[in-house]
Amino acid sequence: MKILVVQESDWIKRNPHQQHHLMELLGLRGHQIRVIDYEVDWKQDKKDGDKIKSDRQVFKNYKKVYNTDNVTVIRPPLIKLPVINYISILHYHKQEIKRQIKEFEPDIIIGFGILNANIASKLARKHNIPFVYYFIDVLHQLIPEKSFRSIGKRMTKKTIKNSSYVLTINRKLNETAVEMGADPHHMSIIDAGINLKQFDYKKHGGFKIRKRFNIKNDDIVLFFMGFLYNFAGLKELAIELGRNKDKYHNIKLLIVGDGDALEALKLIQKKYNLEGQLILTGRQKYTIIPDLIGASDICILPAYKDEVIMQDIVPIKIYEYMAMKKPVIATKLPGLMAEFGERNGLVYINRPEEVLDVVQTRLRNKREIVKIGSDGYNFVEDNDWRKLTLQFEGILEDLVLDLLLKEI
Repeated sequence: MKILVVQESDWIKRNPHQQHHLMELLGLRGHQIRVIDYEVDWKQDKKDGDKIKSDRQVFKNYKKVYNTDNVTVIRPPLIKLPVINYISILHYHKQEIKRQIKEFEPDIIIGFGILNANIASKLARKHNIPFVYYFIDVLHQLIPEKSFRSIGKRMTKKTIKNSSYVLTINRKLNETAVEMGADPHHMSIIDAGINLKQFDYKKHGGFKIRKRFNIKNDDIVLFFMGFLYNFAGLKELAIELGRNKDKYHNIKLLIVGDGDALEALKLIQKKYNLEGQLILTGRQKYTIIPDLIGASDICILPAYKDEVIMQDIVPIKIYEYMAMKKPVIATKLPGLMAEFGERNGLVYINRPEEVLDVVQTRLRNKREIVKIGSDGYNFVEDNDWRKLTLQFEGILEDLVLDLLLKEI
């Protein structure tokens, strides 16, 4: 198949998500994939002297996780001005999607974004091409300008209505997609997955990482990775650690990633003299993530319980933590509860500050840490990306075949 993907995130810089694994593995199976992406972090990455309008870029044979030459990433021009950037997407991404329909002649189009997915759904219908909307997050709630979120929601509903099929990544998002108009008879759940060869707990003990950051054998390392949103609960957790340094002297907080909360975390680190306990690595290469997880004892997701964007999601990193046999302390979010229940590797909290107390009460001995970590591993060990790719491939092929049969 020829598959055209449109998304409003950075395929190159952002760590691998659902689409990276599925598309690259489809590439290994001989399918041709073209991705239209968007430089979502342009505000942070913009430097003095940069042009206001960026040029169209093409990244041929781009590979992020797997060794495939069948993925090409295309980045349309972008006008790097607030609000105008959205108009830029509407104009240049529409041009690019039209161009790819004409030149690439895709058998199917898959949308992951809001604006360009909406455009692609309309053009797919016009050109009689199956369109799949992959609902991996409540994206309209992530729009920085709050006044635009209702518009984003309306556009997402229209995209869902235009879709031949809707995919989600967990039960809670599936319910949300139905509420937004998805046809329950034309949708499926493809869970988040794991590259079990890469996230192999037997190969990644993390000893070198612990040595590098002066972590002692009796220290308990709490680990977080990903974009550092202000609602991630990390600032509150760091402050709690700073205020009770003596009480939690053997607990270290290892945070991998960058984002909105990074500067605040650095200030907290300085204010409470936490250089030895609050370890901020910044963004790291995906290839060393298993070693970083391996260096930890417990992984965490202490996000705000009432944050709207967190209600339905189940981040892929939860599966990666569990593949490494690490227990996970997480806020009691509806999406996590629906997916994992009570006894499958997760220990729930209500507030970020509770993490430290849970560590010292429920997870203070290694035997309990190992037991809960093993429960999580047993729950996710069948979620290998290669199995999920076969399920995904089958859905796409059925949609393409159904269209061909209708044309006969």
